[in-house]
Amino acid sequence: MKNILVIVFCFLSYFSWSQTETDLQLAQYYYTNGEFDKAVMYYEKIYSNDPSKIVFNRYYECLVEVKDFKTAEKVIKKQVSLNRGDIELRVTFAQFYEEINEGAKAKKIYDEIIDEVNNNPGYTIQLYQAFVARGKFDFAKICLDKGRKLAPSYPFNFQYADYYSLIGNKSEMMREYVEYLELQPSMKESIQLAINSRVDLSKSDGPDFISLKELLIAKTQKPNSPLIYSDMLIWLFVQNQNFNGAFVQAQALDKRIQGDGSRVFELGLVCVENKSYEVARKCFDYVITLGSNQPLYFEAQKSLLNTRFMEITTNRAYSSQEISATIQDYNEALERLGKTRFTFQIMLELAHIKAFYGNQITEAINLLNYVLQLPGLTDMQKAQAKMQLADVNVLGGDIWEASLLYMQIDADFKFEQIGNEAKFKNARVFYFDGEFDFAQGQLNVLKESTSKMIANDALQLSVMITDNYGLDSNYQAMLWFASAERLIEQHKYDSAFVLFDSIQINFPMHALADEILFRKGKAMEQQGKWNEALNYYSDLLKFHADDILGDDALFRMADIEENQLVNKEKALEYYKRLMIDFKGSLFSTEARNRIRFLRGDANIELDSEEL
Repeated sequence: MKNILVIVFCFLSYFSWSQTETDLQLAQYYYTNGEFDKAVMYYEKIYSNDPSKIVFNRYYECLVEVKDFKTAEKVIKKQVSLNRGDIELRVTFAQFYEEINEGAKAKKIYDEIIDEVNNNPGYTIQLYQAFVARGKFDFAKICLDKGRKLAPSYPFNFQYADYYSLIGNKSEMMREYVEYLELQPSMKESIQLAINSRVDLSKSDGPDFISLKELLIAKTQKPNSPLIYSDMLIWLFVQNQNFNGAFVQAQALDKRIQGDGSRVFELGLVCVENKSYEVARKCFDYVITLGSNQPLYFEAQKSLLNTRFMEITTNRAYSSQEISATIQDYNEALERLGKTRFTFQIMLELAHIKAFYGNQITEAINLLNYVLQLPGLTDMQKAQAKMQLADVNVLGGDIWEASLLYMQIDADFKFEQIGNEAKFKNARVFYFDGEFDFAQGQLNVLKESTSKMIANDALQLSVMITDNYGLDSNYQAMLWFASAERLIEQHKYDSAFVLFDSIQINFPMHALADEILFRKGKAMEQQGKWNEALNYYSDLLKFHADDILGDDALFRMADIEENQLVNKEKALEYYKRLMIDFKGSLFSTEARNRIRFLRGDANIELDSEEL
């Protein structure tokens, strides 16, 4: 008998659960279809057994939709009595009375909630958030005002800033954030992120920038103003890319506190990252003038020289006078600091500038041979110096001495990236000399390199040799092409272009046509002739868009527009075109990332329609 009762109980429980599940499915179906009159019947049954928040919300919404306000009032009263601590629910109740024109009842509920504000900041914030969640910003502000009065020691600045942001008062929002900084300077980064996400500081004549600038300047001009405001002013100028203004502020602040130049030095690094090299040099020069007894003196010396190096090798827009001045700066620095293992990187940079930009190949080779004799160098440093020496030998035409050095690095660092790089460069030496079969064998090994860049370079050169080697009976076109590439490595651009043109004249239908245009474009880039480079890449796309270098040319065009000509709109156009026209390109991921960066939506996924 007992077992029979258990079975019956289980059956009834299952039947009840099954019926409830069916009611819920029907209720959701009718609700989704907007048939609220049908949905309300099922939600009524469900709510009687399950007054959970999600069921209540749907049931209440259906009652309002069918204008059964009497039942809606009864249900929401019950829900409030069951969940007295749910402030947002009580605000909803007040809004219900507003919607049915029962203003007095609504006001009574609002007043009751506001009367609950006390000297507990956490509870005040909870009430504020409940009002905000239902869009009742006026009552939210009343809560904050009362909370600040009852708990004056607690800073409600973040809540006030949030409130002002919601009502569109950006000036007051920024004022609250700035005021809070005086109380909590450690919150600087969080506040910077909050401001940046809510206002546009990119335009120096924009209202947001002007408002924050005036606010911070007023703060810094007060007697004994906290240092945090000067820091914020420096940050503001950096957001606006006004690095010179940032330098003036950073320098003034450092002098005021008789600092060690650390703020100015860090600004210099930011300037280098943003390719504002002139201001970066000002920053590092200032740190150096503080004297050799300062902790950043040596780093500032190195950074100043590295800035010179970056400016020449990146912009490639320089005069012979600028090269001479840069070499002189390096030599003077080495006289002060000495030629030791501690100035290893400075000497490598100097050798590079002398050889590749100053036409001082012999002097560069002598300096690198001197570096290799320095005591205390690590094996890696020796390999880096050998690599530089080999590159200079290629430039000077001694390709077999370069090959010997590359092979030494390859043997010593067979499983390291620098070893793979040396193997690739050695393969190119044999390629330059017309030893295509040997070069191909080396490249086949490098295709499996763990370094993606080296593997891609090896694959690209290998494919080029495979596609073009032997297409004419005497291999003349390929030999001329390889020789022209060597001449480009040696910066003999005119001679290289003569060979390229000879191929086009003597072998007008040769498959190297797209390769020639691409190499000419790269040669122009090496000389800083950006518009000429664009013309060659444009011709490649015009006549050989379907060939293997089409996406390479388009990516180079986009990169030049973005980083050299600073034409954001044109760069975006080219990146988008690459994504659409070359969907399988190896550059797709990078192009997508750059689109996000240029549009300022780095955390947002892009779909094909947005492109």
